[in-house]
Amino acid sequence: MDTSQDELRRDLDAAVQTRKELGREYESEIVDSFLARIDSRLDARVEQRVADRLDRAGGGPNAIRGRGSRMALSIVSLVMGIPLTAIASESAGPTGLIVCWVGIVGVNVASALGDRRREREPSRGARSEWT
Repeated sequence: MDTSQDELRRDLDAAVQTRKELGREYESEIVDSFLARIDSRLDARVEQRVADRLDRAGGGPNAIRGRGSRMALSIVSLVMGIPLTAIASESAGPTGLIVCWVGIVGVNVASALGDRRREREPSRGARSEWT
């Protein structure tokens, strides 16, 4: 048996011994307590497995948040680009238009490169499966 099975067996033995000592009056509380411990362990294992699979698939909570923020930045860039284009074209002509859009593209490229750098960093705080 592995460590998790040994620990589970010890918890079950402790619950059975406690039931023997306290009697039938406390049986439901003892069973509820044991099931709550199993439930919390299962939750931790499922969360860890989901996180592992998302990491292997190139996703994860940070990547999802990164994609959402990139989309938001893209939308804001396009929405703000319309009035900025009009203002830059009116006041500085074609040169202003080019400078305006080089700035917008530069902000988006810098954001994308920053997101890529963060995605390549190793995750911190690896958790145990029985936390």
